[in-house]
Amino acid sequence: MNIPFLDNWRKRQGGTQGHALASAVEADPGGVAELLAECELLRSRAGRQGLELDDTPASLAALDQLQPRWRDDPEELPWLGNDAGLYLGTVLVRTVPGAAWDVWPSGQPVVRLESGREIDVVAAGLDWAMSGSPELSQVYAESAEN
Repeated sequence: MNIPFLDNWRKRQGGTQGHALASAVEADPGGVAELLAECELLRSRAGRQGLELDDTPASLAALDQLQPRWRDDPEELPWLGNDAGLYLGTVLVRTVPGAAWDVWPSGQPVVRLESGREIDVVAAGLDWAMSGSPELSQVYAESAEN
């Protein structure tokens, strides 16, 4: 994941991207959560199809119902999948008690549930964008019940 302000910070600190994002999550979890919630490409594509993403579980179900027009553009597909995963994570963090962003040593943002379970939301978003399965609403429901 390329976050420019973290790249600059990393250069000054001499750390890796994973370390920089992990440090940013520790220092300013709210700020990082807002940054991860932007999902600009996904919000734009959903808006073009008349869907406003409001960071609720219902919006995940609505996303699952959209025509997958992004599959026609292989260059855009991974970016949209990444955004879908970050959006899924945003909905989890904002609606599931105890859910919070965390970062694996590789720099991959994940959602850690109160139980300690980690959800690789980016991988789920990429799977959804590429094949439509599992549905984002299904991943949310399974995660929210734990």
